Amino acid sequence: MMRSSMHALARAAAITVLLGATGSAAQSYPERPVRIVVGFAPGGSSDIVARVAAQHLSPLLGQPVVVENKPGAGGLIASDFIAKAAPDGYALLLATAGHSTQAAIMKELPFDPIAGFAWISTLTRYPFLVVTGAQSPLKSLADLIARAKAAPGKITYASVGVGASQHMLAEWFGAETGIEMLHIPFKGGTAPSAELIAGRVDIMFETITASLPHVKTGKLRALAVTSPQPVSFLPDVPAAARTVPQFVFQSWLGLAAPAATPAAIVERLNRDMRRMLAEPEVQKRFATLGGVAAPVSPAEMRAQITSEITRWKQIVASRHIERQ
Repeated sequence: MMRSSMHALARAAAITVLLGATGSAAQSYPERPVRIVVGFAPGGSSDIVARVAAQHLSPLLGQPVVVENKPGAGGLIASDFIAKAAPDGYALLLATAGHSTQAAIMKELPFDPIAGFAWISTLTRYPFLVVTGAQSPLKSLADLIARAKAAPGKITYASVGVGASQHMLAEWFGAETGIEMLHIPFKGGTAPSAELIAGRVDIMFETITASLPHVKTGKLRALAVTSPQPVSFLPDVPAAARTVPQFVFQSWLGLAAPAATPAAIVERLNRDMRRMLAEPEVQKRFATLGGVAAPVSPAEMRAQITSEITRWKQIVASRHIERQ
């Protein structure tokens, strides 16, 4: 009896020490540079937003915040890296809306797409553009639909990887319009846009962040925007919903940490992200990228991703998309 009591006291003492150490670490966080890991090559929309966040979070955290690119598998390599990283707040994931689409299309993931992460907050929310090359014969969404119906599987579309938002958005568009297009996946970065500009790929459902500069220079033509209404800085580009009423989509980027990251660290990061996203300079920068600052609570971000995974699983099933 006494031995059992002593073991119980020892376990309680060990837990107390562990919690005390965790609390102390959280209070002193951060004591060294923080990394934001991006699952795509430099130059893409997620990389751009990550660097804006790193620049403005650094003075709030009092430590350098650096961006580290780990491209491949539509962002899966970076997500897996963070899911298995030390839960100390020094390695964060630049999570994308593609996290939800991958969870829907992959047969198995090396991590739990919801419980495997400590969700911190979204950074920005923005629509996609449906774009084609400047020399393309495609002039409108109606034109795209008509040509795709006349030649099923002949219209090609690019994405940054199987299961990425660009891929799943195109499949959703196909489900709404009854067309079939050929998917040409890349490994992220600027390659998809380069192929589109060169005319080797027909269209792309691309983030407004990555495609807007090319639209402004005339290298790409925007056929539609996926926001409910046209955006003020592209007044001549119609909302896709004008042609396909149910086709409305707002994407996002945010930050996440490994699942066991102490709540105090998650709360600190959420608080500093809110301060950063309230800065006029950050809001202006996101606006130039076609987005808006979008702070949420960790619980709200988790609920959002859970809902999105359910929706994309329905698209995968209805389109008979082969799970990877």
